[in-house]
Amino acid sequence: MRQVNESIPQEFILLGFSDRPWLELPLFVVFLISYMVTIFGNLTIILVSRLDPKLHTPMYFFLTNLSLLDLCYTTCTVPQMLVNLCSTRRVISYGGCVAQLFMFLALGATECVLLAVMSFDRFVAICQPLHYSVIMHQRLCLQLAAASWITGFSNSVWLSTLTLQLPLCGPHIVDHFLCEVPALLKLSCVDTTANEAELFFVSVLFHLIPLTLILVSYAFIAQAVLRIQSAEGRRKAFGTCGSHLIVVSLFYSTAISMYLQPPSPNSKDRGKMVSLFYGIIAPMLNPLIYTLRNKDVKEAFKRLVVRVFLVKK
Repeated sequence: MRQVNESIPQEFILLGFSDRPWLELPLFVVFLISYMVTIFGNLTIILVSRLDPKLHTPMYFFLTNLSLLDLCYTTCTVPQMLVNLCSTRRVISYGGCVAQLFMFLALGATECVLLAVMSFDRFVAICQPLHYSVIMHQRLCLQLAAASWITGFSNSVWLSTLTLQLPLCGPHIVDHFLCEVPALLKLSCVDTTANEAELFFVSVLFHLIPLTLILVSYAFIAQAVLRIQSAEGRRKAFGTCGSHLIVVSLFYSTAISMYLQPPSPNSKDRGKMVSLFYGIIAPMLNPLIYTLRNKDVKEAFKRLVVRVFLVKK
């Protein structure tokens, strides 16, 4: 029998991978390196996109938003995970857990919408190139970016409130390395079927609908690219979309496997590994994907480095 305790807990115990102690040191090293690469890579994209006039375009404006989002995404989880991996007492305060839950939900939903907005930008650039600057004007870009952030944070307010209103049973042990909705629902003293249904509905809303819009956009993009006569033109058009497609594939494949697959005997460990990937590995890979495949970003980075060295001299 669970002990019922409806008072607000002071802290939660995060089990993480404590059942596999041999994993803790390798995970600490991987998380630390991933976090450092994520910070450096995303800050570089933000600085280069803002400081280089040639990158003051809608595409890099949305990429800057994605980099900022990834910075916040990892910062709300990784530092706490690193501390817990070094500690024998793996806890997080109630306030810290609420903040982590809210930010993780908000930033995840924001990224779903933002990736769809970025695909719309590529659709206009390739399918309506003569009207691109007229359609994707600065005001519309600001509105689309603001809509992505507002939608994501509004979703988080709703889901976080529904989750935190549930009475909890002690002991407050979260079988995860972060405060996420599915893990917190298991601590409730009441039936959580309605909450699980709402979570599934939100997952469909924020995963399948944006993904469908992305796929439709790229279907039109593919048709437009195939009509281009020159091989160089087709290569350049596909090149501008390749990085975004890779990021979309990484993010949506892991997020959908986490929230839209039915429970299984291995769903607990699967949930941890998938959360690791889209919460830590994907934000690290995103700047690498965009910089390694993007000639404009690499050239802008070189110009920025040269400018810094000239200033020092």
